[in-house]
Amino acid sequence: MLKLFAKYTSIGVLNTLIHWVVFGVCIYAAHTNQAMANFAGFIVAVSFSFFANAKFTFKASTTTMRYLLYVGFMGTLSVVVGWAADRCSLPPIVTLVTFSAISLVCGFVYSKFIVFRDAK
Repeated sequence: MLKLFAKYTSIGVLNTLIHWVVFGVCIYAAHTNQAMANFAGFIVAVSFSFFANAKFTFKASTTTMRYLLYVGFMGTLSVVVGWAADRCSLPPIVTLVTFSAISLVCGFVYSKFIVFRDAK
């Protein structure tokens, strides 16, 4: 399981970079709130994460149901973290770091035991 988590983390680094860039553009160029910026960053990065993890981490086929399960869970997590950040007036960097940490751990557990549970 540790090797699997290491693969998931490697893809997560690229996913995080994508997410952070989009988040920054939304906050500093488009002047959106953090919930919207976090969700936009998520939307752009989530497809990469899903397909890369299906292929390289879990060696599983991609199905519409798996995609919807993954996107639904991670999207909800993204909005909740962004909403909480706005309510607490957290600086954007704190929101990014918090979401990155939470989504890495929760995303791995959810992917392994729910989304790709039947993968060989």
